[in-house]
Amino acid sequence: MQGETTPETAPDAEPTPVQQAWTLAEDAPEETSVAAAEGIKEAVSGQNETVGSVVDGLDAVALSMGDMRISLFDVLIVAVIVFGVLFVAWFVSKLARRMIRRFTKLDDTQQLLAEKILTIAVWAAAFFVGIDLLGIDLTALAVFSGAFGLAIGFGLQKTFGNLIAGIILLMDKSIKPGDVIAVTDAAGNESFGQIRKIGVRAVSVTTRDQREYLIPNENLMINQVENWSYSSKNVRMQVFVGVSYEADMDLAEKLMLEAAKSCDRVLKAPPPTVWMSEYGDNSVNFVIHCWIRDPEDGVGNVRSAVLKKLWWLFKDNGIEIPFPQRDIHIRSSDQLDRWFASMAREDKPTED
Repeated sequence: MQGETTPETAPDAEPTPVQQAWTLAEDAPEETSVAAAEGIKEAVSGQNETVGSVVDGLDAVALSMGDMRISLFDVLIVAVIVFGVLFVAWFVSKLARRMIRRFTKLDDTQQLLAEKILTIAVWAAAFFVGIDLLGIDLTALAVFSGAFGLAIGFGLQKTFGNLIAGIILLMDKSIKPGDVIAVTDAAGNESFGQIRKIGVRAVSVTTRDQREYLIPNENLMINQVENWSYSSKNVRMQVFVGVSYEADMDLAEKLMLEAAKSCDRVLKAPPPTVWMSEYGDNSVNFVIHCWIRDPEDGVGNVRSAVLKKLWWLFKDNGIEIPFPQRDIHIRSSDQLDRWFASMAREDKPTED
């Protein structure tokens, strides 16, 4: 009889751990915060324990929205970075403008164009530097690129159009600061003004009565503009004068030329001229043509000075300045005769 064999004993095996139910769940997503604030917090906490405790206290005051956690410390860091980038960009652009004006030989228009291009470049660089300091992934903005482009196409179309128009105006020098152009107000009255500033959106034009018009750059580029000082600042102005039909025309023309030449702002070359324009109803009409070089100082005051001087010259030389005269002819009628007769009876004194 064969004896029973005992089973071989297997080597001791490690017991398989029993997994609990909560270990089978997926790890909860970690709350994220501002990347720049996290880096600054770690750097500051390692340097000074007191400052680290203050930072931890500010970081403890937080607002969680889903997997996003924003603390008071995050808000402070973002505010410091934003204001810091804005200040640096403002300071750099201002310093660059001063350097362009001081160390370049460009004219006023070229300096203004260089300043605008440099300012745009500085602020664009500041935007990307701020995005990098805040730790914002630019690829995340790609989702909004389509909507942002659509917003520019519709909402900011005029703004970008005026920006490009302003740069084009400065490049071709058709409109530049200091030019005198004719402008029309809302009532349709035309006056002239001097360009004070060409901004990103509009051109500032100041008239003689200190009214300032802000004209969009695009309007000046696509519409007709009367520029009095585009190629030359010499402007010819007209003074209208009427004299009596009984006056000595040669003497009247001589006195008109003398009055025009007596004004300090009237140029000697080209010299003033006098033209007879028409035979009017009450006077012989003349036009005095005279040239000035400073239209930004006004033309009405020059016209006034010439007319004042001419007034006294005409008085001293017996030249009559006529005024409208009318002869009234009344046709007789039976009703009119009866009316005159009744008026005469009323005016006749009564006897006692």
